[in-house]
Amino acid sequence: MAKKLAYDRVLFGTVALAVGFGLVMVYSASAGLARADAEGGLELNPYVAKQVLAAVLGLAAMALAMHVDYRHLRRPAVVYALVAGAVALLVLVLYGPEINGTHRWFRLGPLSVQPSELAKLALVPFVAYQIEKKPERVNQPAVLAPVLVATGTIVGLVLLQPDFGTAVLLLVAVLLVLFLAGLAWRFLVTGAMVTLPLLALLVLSAEYRRRRLFAFLDPESDPLGASFQAHQSLIAVGSGGLLGLGPGGSVQKLNYLPHPHSDYVFAIAAEELGLLGAAAVLALFAVILWRGVRAGAGAPDLFGRYLAWGLTGVLVIQALIHVSVCLALAPSKGIPLPFISYGGSSLVVSMVACGILLNVSEHG
Repeated sequence: MAKKLAYDRVLFGTVALAVGFGLVMVYSASAGLARADAEGGLELNPYVAKQVLAAVLGLAAMALAMHVDYRHLRRPAVVYALVAGAVALLVLVLYGPEINGTHRWFRLGPLSVQPSELAKLALVPFVAYQIEKKPERVNQPAVLAPVLVATGTIVGLVLLQPDFGTAVLLLVAVLLVLFLAGLAWRFLVTGAMVTLPLLALLVLSAEYRRRRLFAFLDPESDPLGASFQAHQSLIAVGSGGLLGLGPGGSVQKLNYLPHPHSDYVFAIAAEELGLLGAAAVLALFAVILWRGVRAGAGAPDLFGRYLAWGLTGVLVIQALIHVSVCLALAPSKGIPLPFISYGGSSLVVSMVACGILLNVSEHG
């Protein structure tokens, strides 16, 4: 058995810095929205209050994940219970109240829980568990069949909400783990030939997705409609220049750019802190990628390796999607930036994922 080492202070410090920076950005980016709420009688910024509460809960959950041996997650009773629980929550949320035209959240008083975020913590351990059971049979049905069933079920339920962005994120993360485990190219090519037409059909079958896709391909076709967010986001990024307009100095957050505190927080950061600030945000995720890959490479078992790499992939891929949307390099998807965007479920889940990474690194 590998000896237990000290936790990864570089990763812990990076996560703490990202969370602290996120609280500052939520405070700044939500200023216009909070002012509108203040006119209705609210004196405190409700977005910051909820995000601080989520950060406290996330810190407690991350500390717990750091001190509970990650190998408990590979027990069959635990790993299958996580998947079953995720599926049950994703089914129940479809019968919940409709919020902004979707069924993505459970309301718990003033707070909300997003089951699709919790699904990340169920699907990645399940895939790692299946690979470790039969590492030499990763290209055989013994491994692929249960992984495809679990992934297909969870991704399908997420699409029904609908949440196309999170569904794509989960699918890509699973494919990444399988590829790192040695999945043959023929399966990747076959999977792409089957999946891409299905995704294209899903995009074209929904009017709002078609508008987003066509606006992405031809941004000037509808600058005041479907491509409005992309235009306003680019204005925010371009206005920042090298050093930015200064903390709190964003203009685009004042009812120009929709959802500046969540879906487009990176654009606001670029506007207020400039190119250097945006590069610093990307550097945070580069460090998380480095330490996550390092934790997986030094894990004492295959489960820890693919668990660490899978969770790292989820965080980094999600960040890349968010940044790509803010830079108009991808259609609008409503994906939050881990640790930084407003959203309690995303923040807590991201911190738990890093807590598991820190635990894996301790057993290196």
